[in-house]
Amino acid sequence: MNKASFLITGIVALCLFQSCDSTAQNLRKTAMHNIAQPITLEEVKAYAQGEWTSISVELRPTEDRTGSGQIEPTFLKRNFKYLEGDKFVGTITLFGDNYGQFPLMEFEFKGDLKWGEEHPIAEGAWKIDYVLNEGFGVTPLHEQAAQMLNAGLPVGMTPFALNEKKDILGKAFPMFKIVEGQIVSDYDLIYFKNGLLFMGAKHVDGTPFDKAENRPHQLQIPLEKVF
Repeated sequence: MNKASFLITGIVALCLFQSCDSTAQNLRKTAMHNIAQPITLEEVKAYAQGEWTSISVELRPTEDRTGSGQIEPTFLKRNFKYLEGDKFVGTITLFGDNYGQFPLMEFEFKGDLKWGEEHPIAEGAWKIDYVLNEGFGVTPLHEQAAQMLNAGLPVGMTPFALNEKKDILGKAFPMFKIVEGQIVSDYDLIYFKNGLLFMGAKHVDGTPFDKAENRPHQLQIPLEKVF
């Protein structure tokens, strides 16, 4: 073997070693994450840091926005990022089918986290409020979704356009039961088990978490950590 071939072989071996070492480190990191069980508020806050996403498309009961009183099935995926300084960015994507092949609309929420007292559903569960005071983005992902949004458009608001995000923070939006200047809050819970993030299960009658007395009592389908 000449010197050049020997050098190339050495470089390849080093790269493979580094790749294997990196994979092993990631596996150890994931394993340590999955066996951790945060209980105290400070442990839960630290464990939440990072990005979490839906395992698959989820089914949720939703109150009909037209005021008919009917409960509609909603198919969605969630993505939440817990940031330093008790901040968060949440994204919810709605679909028109069970398997997420027909995206309809996307919501992006930004704001503050307000941590409360322990929640009785499980040891290590805590009450948490999501205060949407930094952004409330709405993006129609289908023409029918844009048409629906524009059908109930408040006076003075420019129309929604396909794949274009519009921030409605602080603006009146009757379809979402939001009045001018209102800062929307979601009164929820948070709990971690086996490396998964559980929020509160939606009420079977579609009642939103828009008041402290509407805070959930059970656990929803979990989110998994994005490494």
